[in-house]
Amino acid sequence: MKIALDPTPFHHTHSLLEFPALAAELGYKYLQLTPHQDLLPFFKHPKADDALVADLKAACKKAGVEVASVLPVHKWSSPDPVLREAAVRYWKRAIQITVDLGVNQMNTEFSGRPEQPEESEAAFYRSMEELVPLFESEGINVAFDPHPDDFVEEGLACWRVIRGVNSPNLSFAYVAAHTFHMKDEPLEIMAAVGEKLRVVHVADTMDHQASHGLRYITNPPGNAVRVHQHLKIGDGDVNWDEFFGGLAENGFTARDETVMVSCVFAENENAKEVAKYQLRTMQDYVSSTL
Repeated sequence: MKIALDPTPFHHTHSLLEFPALAAELGYKYLQLTPHQDLLPFFKHPKADDALVADLKAACKKAGVEVASVLPVHKWSSPDPVLREAAVRYWKRAIQITVDLGVNQMNTEFSGRPEQPEESEAAFYRSMEELVPLFESEGINVAFDPHPDDFVEEGLACWRVIRGVNSPNLSFAYVAAHTFHMKDEPLEIMAAVGEKLRVVHVADTMDHQASHGLRYITNPPGNAVRVHQHLKIGDGDVNWDEFFGGLAENGFTARDETVMVSCVFAENENAKEVAKYQLRTMQDYVSSTL
């Protein structure tokens, strides 16, 4: 298992090419590359040319840090055919960048719409028809996260959509910060997906369903919003003993190809201290379950 840093909290304080040295400074041997304006911006065409990709690869080598996973987010499940077709083009370039970096793991979201679930699912499978052959020929594994405000938000429902593609190159990404939106129990999800669990994101969150649904209040009541946070371990309601115990039972922590990512977004003012805390705490939990 690789333990990686998500550098999102540092996107506004460090340049893309500084991320590898930063990860090394914070004690990480691996990076996860998330949407960044100079590389893979949200919903837009990738902005890195071959020269920048080569410079990023060189920066990683100099710092002694590897890229464990690449996370683009594009609207390939959009019911709008123009956006869906554009997203497929963007994905093709993102795949090439990933291959050029020497990485074989990507993870992402479905990026459809919950109010149009049938149309979004149809768009997703259409995109898969075009892209799965490329994933398979390039040896890229893609893990999917059932994200709040997507056409599939529940854990087991997400797994069924992935399984339906019928490709060995698609897998599941469990984001702990989305635990209370996935409906199904964490251990149930981990058991169902088995070795298809390839990526986990480690961040805490409060249970928005607690206190009879009054943990958070939006006005007017009934707003169609999904509330969650990406807090450091221990600041929310995620059961971490259960989470890490489930990963050990799943075999996740013992497999070479898996990626565990620290992705705390709520404390940019303490981002370095939080990143170090996350690494120590993840390592301690993993060690305690061996």
